[in-house]
Amino acid sequence: MNTGAKITAYAAALAATFGAAYGVGAGVGPVEEPKKAGHGEHAAAPAPSKSAAADGHAGHEEGAPANTPGTAAANAPGGLQVSEGGYTLAMETPVPAQGRSTLKFSIKDSAGRKVTAFTTEHGKELHFIVASRDLNTFRHLHPVKAADGTWSVTADLPGAGGYKAFADFKPAVPGARGITLGVDLSVPGAYAPKPLPAVAPTSTVDGYQVRLGGTLNPGKAGELRLTVTKAGKPVTDLEPYLGAYGHLVALRDGDLAYLHVHPNEGGPGPDVSFTATAPSAGTYRLFLDFQHEGKVRTAAFTVTAGGAGTGSAAGDKVPVPAAGEATHDAGGHSHG
Repeated sequence: MNTGAKITAYAAALAATFGAAYGVGAGVGPVEEPKKAGHGEHAAAPAPSKSAAADGHAGHEEGAPANTPGTAAANAPGGLQVSEGGYTLAMETPVPAQGRSTLKFSIKDSAGRKVTAFTTEHGKELHFIVASRDLNTFRHLHPVKAADGTWSVTADLPGAGGYKAFADFKPAVPGARGITLGVDLSVPGAYAPKPLPAVAPTSTVDGYQVRLGGTLNPGKAGELRLTVTKAGKPVTDLEPYLGAYGHLVALRDGDLAYLHVHPNEGGPGPDVSFTATAPSAGTYRLFLDFQHEGKVRTAAFTVTAGGAGTGSAAGDKVPVPAAGEATHDAGGHSHG
C-alpha cells in the first residue's frame, strides 16, 4: 500500500472511531450532577377550586424547559445547585446570626446583573425556604424585593449549625420555566444536631392532627394523602393560602434535594392530595403548609422510600413522623 493509500485508510478508521464514540455518547446521554426541580410550571393561580386545591412546592412539571436544554433538569431533584440555566442565587448574608436575623440575597443572570423581573406564581414573584441540615427547622418565607433586585426577609433561626436556603422562581422572559436554586448558610455558635424525628403516621401541630397516607417509592409515582382534623373532627373549610389549600415541600435527608411533588384535585379539606416520585431510596422529610382560621400551620413528617415499611401499592400507608412542637421546629412563616 502506498503512502497516500495508508493516510486515506487511517483517516477513515479515525472517523469511524469518533463516529462510534459519538453514537455511544448520544445513546447514554450526558453524565451530570442532579439538577433542580422546584415550584413547578404552574399557571397563575386563581382562587382555589375543586380542580386547583393543592400545590406542590417541590417539582417542575414534565416537559422540556426553555432556559436549560433537554428534559433531564426537569426530571431530576431540585435545589442541589447554586447556579442553573444562567441564573445564580447570590446570598449576601451567608453567615446569619442565631435567632431573628435578616437574610438578604439576589438572583443574578449570566452577566452578573441582579434580576428584577419575575413571573408571579401563587401570589408571589419568588418563594424562599430555609431548612436546617438536620431537617428539624423549616421556614417558608416571603421576602420583599427592592427596586435594585435585592430581596430581604427576617427569619427565626433557633440554633447554630448548617442550614440550606432555596429560592423558587420563574424569570419573566419568554419560554422560561421555574427554577429552584439552593445555597448553604452557616449560623455561628455551639452546634448540637438533633436526630431526625421518627417515622409515625400522624403529625400534631397547634391542636391539629394531620394523617399521612399513600405511597412514596423510588422512581415510581404515588399518591400522598394528607388528612387534617381538629379535636377528632375533619376540617372541611381549609382556607386559601397563596392560591391553594395546601403546599407540600419535600426534602431528601442528607443532601436536602427537592422531590417531584404535583398537586391533585380536591379541597377545601379535610384531604389534600399530591402525586410524588422519590428520586432514590432513602429518608425524606415532608412539610405541609395549610391555613385555617386565618393562620398558616406546618405539619412535618419523616418518610422512608424504598425501605422496610414503605407502601409499595396503591392504598398502602406510608409511615411518617409525629411532628410535635416540643421535639422539632417545623413551623415558620414570614412575609418580610
